Amino acid sequence: MHIRGKTPKSGFAYRRAGTMMVIAAAAAFSPVLTGEAYAFKLFGITIFGEDENDSEQVPDPVRYDANLATNTADPDLKEALENSSRLIGDEDRPVSGDLGIVVKARDDRDRLIAALYEKARYGGVVTITIDGKNIDELPPNPTFDRSRPVSVQVAIEPGPVFRVKEVQFGGDAASRNPADYDLAPGEVAGSLTIIKAGDKIVEQLKSEGRPLAKLTTRQVVADHRTKTVDIVIATEGGPIAPIGNVGVTGQKAVKPAFIQRYSRLEKGGAYSPEALKKAGERLRALGVFSSVTIHEADSLAADGTLPMTIEVSEGKQRYFGVGANYSTIDGMGVQGYWGHRNLFGEAESLRIEGTVGRLGENDIGNLDYSTGILFTKPGAFFPAATLKAGILAKTENPDAYNASLITASLGLSYELTDQDTASASAEISYEKDDDAFGDNEYLTFALPLTYERDARDNKLNPTEGYRATLAATPSYEMFGSTIFSSFEGSITGYQSIGAEDNVVFAGKVAAGLLVGGELPDIPATRRFFAGGGGSVRGYGYQEISPYNAEDEATGGKSYVTASLEARVRITETIGIVPFIDVGTVGSEEFPDFSDIRAGAGVGIRYATPFGPLRLDFAVPLNKYENGTSYGIYAGIGQSF
Repeated sequence: MHIRGKTPKSGFAYRRAGTMMVIAAAAAFSPVLTGEAYAFKLFGITIFGEDENDSEQVPDPVRYDANLATNTADPDLKEALENSSRLIGDEDRPVSGDLGIVVKARDDRDRLIAALYEKARYGGVVTITIDGKNIDELPPNPTFDRSRPVSVQVAIEPGPVFRVKEVQFGGDAASRNPADYDLAPGEVAGSLTIIKAGDKIVEQLKSEGRPLAKLTTRQVVADHRTKTVDIVIATEGGPIAPIGNVGVTGQKAVKPAFIQRYSRLEKGGAYSPEALKKAGERLRALGVFSSVTIHEADSLAADGTLPMTIEVSEGKQRYFGVGANYSTIDGMGVQGYWGHRNLFGEAESLRIEGTVGRLGENDIGNLDYSTGILFTKPGAFFPAATLKAGILAKTENPDAYNASLITASLGLSYELTDQDTASASAEISYEKDDDAFGDNEYLTFALPLTYERDARDNKLNPTEGYRATLAATPSYEMFGSTIFSSFEGSITGYQSIGAEDNVVFAGKVAAGLLVGGELPDIPATRRFFAGGGGSVRGYGYQEISPYNAEDEATGGKSYVTASLEARVRITETIGIVPFIDVGTVGSEEFPDFSDIRAGAGVGIRYATPFGPLRLDFAVPLNKYENGTSYGIYAGIGQSF
């Protein structure tokens, strides 16, 4: 495998040179156009037509003008109060009738008091007036002057911060240390901290295999004279009980026995909240269910086990889509695919896809074609194993070479742990190349072996953790009787700073080498190149390579690349990312670092529910003569 420039894709008691710009679109079709009104949305934004919510009319609309004033110099508290107020947040939306303002104001007062409690302000006072009158003094059916927006004034006296005085843990929580739950004497006694402490103790008891663990007491007594609180938290652990019978409901085409087996919730197995969480995530990842919920019984069965039920709702089994991309270098490209998510009743998936690239080329022979069929069977042989089989035919025409190849593969991946996956496969590939070494044909048999450890906190937009991969691909090229092997490894790491992860430093190092054979004896698609959106930005796709005397890229037998990014969040949806990438590709098995190329730039990120939209601009810091002067890269998801 070589480096390519692809864009990766409980209750609470209280008393008192070239531009590589890619624009892609893909759609899974379903009956979304109903009724008489039509609207088109992209990433939650209405492009044309009328949004359904906008078309809903509020009966007897009344507009108001709200103002929030708080006597505090604490910017965090002020922000928390403003964010909690729906009167402020919804000011541009009318309410229904005069009484609607009063209802909204009373709800707002409860929300603001809760926000004060979260900040340990138990002596705070919230006063709301409407049209100059306190909401507690208004008649049951008030009327207001609607000739102008109704005036709503919110006045908040936060009061002092209360701190922990004494904590009593009772029941099965009696032996625990309050300091482990941020409740040591003298700590700020925020209500959310107290609630989380009780919930955490219950969660810990359940993690000990006690599924019926519950909170029995959670009480807070505030002393306004000393500005302290006394806290009482008691829990009941209940008996240790294993998983009992696991039923399945809601399924239609997917076999219930498969659902139970793939969840890996086996009768007699140890109970833990983490096991249930992982089972739900595992089933959702299959893609066949629109929802998965695991219900626990309220009591133990006669045999001392805890019965549970997996409730699923199946989504659409068949899907198809089309897409397009455009590059000022490579022209227009189109893609299409069709898939089935549950072929034989056990979430087997079949996907057929095809692409045509470089449309607009004068020479039709330079078009890129690709078509493939991929079959995936989860839970093959073992619940943790996945069988994959595929056949792919394509042509590639980058500047370095022209290649036509067809590859068939069969492999098995196995989840060793929740973070570790190992896979092995066998593949055979026929390839015809036209490159710096002339016209050549290759028939290669390979055995790719990979290991991956994924310890990231979020696969689409990680802020903590790391991901490491190791790959070895022993290969035999039959026409030339050449034995060669590739070895590759990479590690990416993420570290956030700040309470809200507003800045995330991300780094990646990757390296590879080819052992055995000479460059002309190895297919072009198996040699190493670098450059582009997936490696060193600022350079053209596969531009970084050794070159021969005729200034033709030959590809290499080794490479090292590294990237560093600072992902800075500006708003809830917008971020900027300054970055630098470096890389080298050598013609020998070990790089001599005699030709190191670097690119630097800045990117923009726009957060969406399915990952950030990415747009990067980069320039080469030491460009090739007559080489690419800059690059623009677009995609979905972070660059790594």
